[in-house]
Amino acid sequence: MRILTDDDVRAVPAAVLVAAVRETLLQAGRGELVAPPRSRIELGDRATYVVTAGALADGTSGFRVYEAGHVTDDQLVAVWGPDGHLTGLVLGNQLGARRTGALGAVAVDTLARPDADVLGLVGTGRQAWTQLWAVSAVRPLREVRVHSRDAGRRASFVARARDELGVPAVAVEDARAAVAGAGIVILATVATSPVIDAADVAPGAHVSTLGPNLVSGHETPLGLLDRAAVLVTDSVQQTRAFAGPYFTGDRPLVALGDVLVGAAQGRRSPEDITVFCSVGLAGSEVAIAQRLLGAD
Repeated sequence: MRILTDDDVRAVPAAVLVAAVRETLLQAGRGELVAPPRSRIELGDRATYVVTAGALADGTSGFRVYEAGHVTDDQLVAVWGPDGHLTGLVLGNQLGARRTGALGAVAVDTLARPDADVLGLVGTGRQAWTQLWAVSAVRPLREVRVHSRDAGRRASFVARARDELGVPAVAVEDARAAVAGAGIVILATVATSPVIDAADVAPGAHVSTLGPNLVSGHETPLGLLDRAAVLVTDSVQQTRAFAGPYFTGDRPLVALGDVLVGAAQGRRSPEDITVFCSVGLAGSEVAIAQRLLGAD
């Protein structure tokens, strides 16, 4: 049995994780993935565990668990092989974050216009970073405009993006400057009210949203959903299983896996606005961990 840590995960190129997640989404689209919504286990006032579990087409299965009652952010992913033997563990917070980035990259590659090469990014936290890290592996980016409330964090994020990813990133003073005219827009904040104006999103743009996503609080303007030609998510089941109503309301949601296998329509025209609502497809962490644990 192998045990990997964040350092092992950081050493893996984005393209490897994106490929693992793409295959998981294809399995979901083909009906081969078992991926129930995440569960919360309440242990009184002492601890709350969040668990996602999944089984892949080849019989590999496993789960990810973290304790949500504190701010340690320690996580564990465990993988069992098709023969029922424990293959290994992945410890730390990087696998979950980079899994989300890889899901976003597949969504961008599938839904954004082929010529989209300007990215407007609102947010400078870990999720924003892993989105950019993964998207830059599937799309050549001519310009990345970055906005967040803290000017210092904007500057640091942009410098890191240039140094580590080699992308032409610039910091901008407001969200409008980040998203106006951008072919790819990513919202990765903790805001519970819209961080952009729907009117600032250009026709033909693709928008991914990762932050708060309930009717009671969401980073994405509802007007953008009404302008969109299609709303896509990685797990329709998960959107129905949150503690509160999902922010898209009764608007229809399409599974990204279904788009990938041709069972559902994604972008129909160059002028379409597409929106990807990231919620975390169960089983995708298992697929990535399986890939890493099996690597030499």
